[in-house]
Amino acid sequence: METKTSNEYTEVIARCKELFRKKTIDYGTAWRILRLSSITDQVFIKAQRIRSIQEKGSQKVGDPIVDEFVGIINYCLIALLQISFAEDERMEISFEDLEPVYDRWVKDTKALLENKNHDYGEAWREMRVSSMTDIVLMKLLRVKQIEDNQGKTLVSEGIEANYQDMINYSVFCLIKLDYHG
Repeated sequence: METKTSNEYTEVIARCKELFRKKTIDYGTAWRILRLSSITDQVFIKAQRIRSIQEKGSQKVGDPIVDEFVGIINYCLIALLQISFAEDERMEISFEDLEPVYDRWVKDTKALLENKNHDYGEAWREMRVSSMTDIVLMKLLRVKQIEDNQGKTLVSEGIEANYQDMINYSVFCLIKLDYHG
């Protein structure tokens, strides 16, 4: 059953995927050169810019914060793609080869959202975008710590789950910022 949130999620991700497709056509998969830690730092830069703008109440660079949330989503998906293609040594991978893996990660991430949304009763709708930005930053710090520990955790979820949570919180922010329409 499609819910309002499910439909909004699908609309946000469709816009993110279309941008990813166009950038893949423009730039190829230059991101293949990046280590996971570098991708994590790219996400951090975007989240930190959002927080800085939220705290200052103004910005000097014209790029809107919705673009930064889209960037967070796509960089998190790029990280998940890097993990998926870890054994593939190709630097250039066609969008046609990437698309089914991108879609699988989106499907898994959306299923995670729907399960949590069921249990939490869409509590995110009452949250502030600034709080969700802070949660994304916290998840980033967790990923950085896991990376610094060479991926080892004692009781915590792994890097993939944290990237998925960052995607979902960023989608929530974009829905709240009316990016889905």
